[in-house]
Amino acid sequence: MNPEDKQISYKITNTYSTLNKLTDTIEHVWFVCHGMGYLSRYFINYFNDLNKEMNYVIAPQAQSKYYITPKLKHVGASWLTKENTIQETENVMEYFDSIFENESINGFKNLIILGYSQGVSVVLRYIKTRQLQCSQIVLMSGGIPKELTVSDFSFLKPDTIVSFIYGDNDAYLNEDRILQEKNRAFALFGHVNLNIIPFEGIHEVNKNIINQLVN
Repeated sequence: MNPEDKQISYKITNTYSTLNKLTDTIEHVWFVCHGMGYLSRYFINYFNDLNKEMNYVIAPQAQSKYYITPKLKHVGASWLTKENTIQETENVMEYFDSIFENESINGFKNLIILGYSQGVSVVLRYIKTRQLQCSQIVLMSGGIPKELTVSDFSFLKPDTIVSFIYGDNDAYLNEDRILQEKNRAFALFGHVNLNIIPFEGIHEVNKNIINQLVN
């Protein structure tokens, strides 16, 4: 007989990281998703120059962890792979839901959703699936999932700001790929405030641009 794949549901516990305190002075709540190979407690440090009285940062932790080669000393994590992507995506969506509920940030006026590298795909799928209203959507050094369509983001308010950010020497983005991603960004977000922001650099998190996204 051939082997058979079966599916079960079970409860899982995961961590996430926060920076600063969610007080009455907070004007911006950031929900920031790391790229492949990161852990949330390290990724969140890219946001430590933001005004602490005005910005509260939440960094979810990808559930699939692994040892990074070649020395297998450090641990990284990945959001999704091509294996069982639909179900794994739903698992991530439910995990994000739990964070939003635990932090009581549903409906927060100035919500900034940021994805870096692999994090771009999960934040866009979450925004689309939950029809999440954001003040800003920040897509840094990552690709837009191919299955997303114009109608998926028609619910966004016209004053939503979308920033597509990339390094001009990114090894994962040649000229053809950059043009392709720009065209996708214009197609999906041409009805809101779309900014294309290149910077001099490689495939990296650009703190200077992050700090300029809010006053």
